[in-house]
Amino acid sequence: MLNILRQRHAALANAAQRCLHSTPCRPGYIVLVPEIGEEGQMGEGLLMPNGLPAFSDITIEMCLGAIGQQASAVEKSVKMLEQDIKSGKQLKGADIYRELDAVTAPLETTWGVAKALYLGNSTLIPTKSYMNIHERARNARAAKFCNKTVYTALLEQEDQSGEAEQRLRQKFLLEGKLNGLSLSKDGQDGLKELLTQLGRERGNFKNKVNMAVHAFAHVVNDFQLVRDFPPTLLEATARDPSQPLEGPWKITLQPPIVDGFLKYCPDRLQRWNVWRANALKASQQQDKALENSTHLEKIRALRKRQANLLGYTNYADMSMQTKMIGSVENLKQIFAKLLKFAGPAQSVELEALQKFASLNGAEHKLEAYDISYWARKQLVAEHQLVEDKLREYFPLPRVLSGLFALSEKLFNIRISEQPKTEVWHPAVKFFNVYDGDASNSSTPVGGFYVDCYSKEHKFGRNNGWMVGIRNSNKTAGLTPLCALIFNFTEPTQGKPTLLGFEDLQMVFKTFGTALQHLLTQAGYSELAGLSNIEWDASQVSGYVMSNFLDDAAVLQTLSGHYANDQIIDAELAQKTRLLKTQLSGYNLCQELYLADLDVELHRSGAFWLDVVRKIWPVYHCMPLDKKDAHPCSMTDIFAGDWAAAHFSHLYSKLIAADISSGFAEQRNDEHYATVGKRYKQTFLSYGGSVPTAEVFRRFQGRDPSVEALLKSLDIFITSQTTEHN
Repeated sequence: MLNILRQRHAALANAAQRCLHSTPCRPGYIVLVPEIGEEGQMGEGLLMPNGLPAFSDITIEMCLGAIGQQASAVEKSVKMLEQDIKSGKQLKGADIYRELDAVTAPLETTWGVAKALYLGNSTLIPTKSYMNIHERARNARAAKFCNKTVYTALLEQEDQSGEAEQRLRQKFLLEGKLNGLSLSKDGQDGLKELLTQLGRERGNFKNKVNMAVHAFAHVVNDFQLVRDFPPTLLEATARDPSQPLEGPWKITLQPPIVDGFLKYCPDRLQRWNVWRANALKASQQQDKALENSTHLEKIRALRKRQANLLGYTNYADMSMQTKMIGSVENLKQIFAKLLKFAGPAQSVELEALQKFASLNGAEHKLEAYDISYWARKQLVAEHQLVEDKLREYFPLPRVLSGLFALSEKLFNIRISEQPKTEVWHPAVKFFNVYDGDASNSSTPVGGFYVDCYSKEHKFGRNNGWMVGIRNSNKTAGLTPLCALIFNFTEPTQGKPTLLGFEDLQMVFKTFGTALQHLLTQAGYSELAGLSNIEWDASQVSGYVMSNFLDDAAVLQTLSGHYANDQIIDAELAQKTRLLKTQLSGYNLCQELYLADLDVELHRSGAFWLDVVRKIWPVYHCMPLDKKDAHPCSMTDIFAGDWAAAHFSHLYSKLIAADISSGFAEQRNDEHYATVGKRYKQTFLSYGGSVPTAEVFRRFQGRDPSVEALLKSLDIFITSQTTEHN
């Protein structure tokens, strides 16, 4: 059998060695991926002999052509496996997994390269071209999990292999079940039709939100209303971004702009106008032609039918199959434990903020659109904490070098820049990662690109992405490769890019996620790095890294004033925690509300507004506005992939806070390195080869607790605890 597999791999590898020929460009003609010679060559020109992408030579057509060939190779390999099984050949699970790992490797790499180019500079890979690549690759990858013959073979065999193989078998069987492979032919056809309808409704929902966002524009002509705006927000709203101090300024309903406007605009009536438009968008209250209430209800009904067809009571129960938390009942217990502390804290915080606002000229009761504005004013007045002044201590180059140095100490790795590596833009840098604990510490275990600067307009907020270009794939002999892509504004007139506290958190979180991708020890690509990790644990490694910013000493190592290189004062460094803990009870209640609302909308049969009215007072001190229709614009949940999964963001924070409490027991290099080694050997090494609950037990020696998160937010009160907390 192994000889048969080797022959098949050799045939595929020979096909991959042939060069990709390009054809003349045909302006105005969109080439669909399947039309690009699926009988031809396999895109070897994408990679250099050292295995890294040949970015200076890569073209759009090359990516399209390669993805077509590689997707076809995956699908053919699945068909060949199917034929082998039907012919009576006895294939072990490990044989199937290795074969699919080997044939999928080129596809995953090309897909990853396209993602990096698309996010790094969409002029290199335009949206339409990337979506062709994305859909073709996604469909081919899905073929591995949607073949009933392979599914049945794995279902019937008792796999006595190792822990990784058992985990892969569980993944294939769960994916197969969720894709309807356990259904009859009629059931599968019904599921396919239902998912087609669902996709249509999700598309309608998203389009109407986009139209509603663009339908609103509030023009500000008075500079006094924008005088406190940070530079990025001024640039995003100014008529001419190159002259941000020159008006007028256009306020739209893009989420970062709404958030920024509510935080910095001193005029209460103007804040109310923008807040109300945002709360009403895509509802009948704003424009009946753009209302999403109908689509929302159809999506809920279709998802319930989908869950019922697959054997689940409701969509929320189905969603829990891919989550660490396990069940809605377990999740509700977590909500209750957190609310026990967050609710009282919220009341105290809002009372204190109301008192501060009243003493400083507010002659009204604070409403939702007042909170972030007065919270910012309070930080300045009571703690002299001005975010724009704080950012002067954190030039981007200093932050990155400090982040890399911290990671080297924590995990016994070495990060080395490779200046002659081909990149997609002159400002992009490439780094190799060496593992001091590896048998050969002089050979890189992986590598990553860093692209810091935006190539096109951004909407008032800096973002960061960890793009997995290539997973670790021991079957194919491939080391992991990724790209860290940010959209910071380029330095001007000798002044470096300066990072605020939210920027620091985002950079640390992005790099923490990259470390899990790069330092994995899992043997299969489908288990390596972030693959096969439960949704509600997928952000843990990022949050663990960002939690180091709670340590004032770490902040000092990252700092150096851009004008004189002065390190941030220890007292000021300590105060930065207020940016995380101020109104933490209030903010946690907001997170709990959205998480619980999402779950209830996917398990209750009541009309969406009735669900909102039931849950709102559980988590909010302030009354619900009679016209508020915020679920009608929740695209992540009703147009995206976070249905009955929004809680995953919060649960990842909870797990990460518990892990970080192990580091925080002693804040010094020696203790950090000791705990860092244990963390590296568990969370960073296992990937998805071990359930995260078990990984946590191996790291911490117990199950997770809510206590660490509450303590990190300064809202844990010992007198409120019980033995079950």
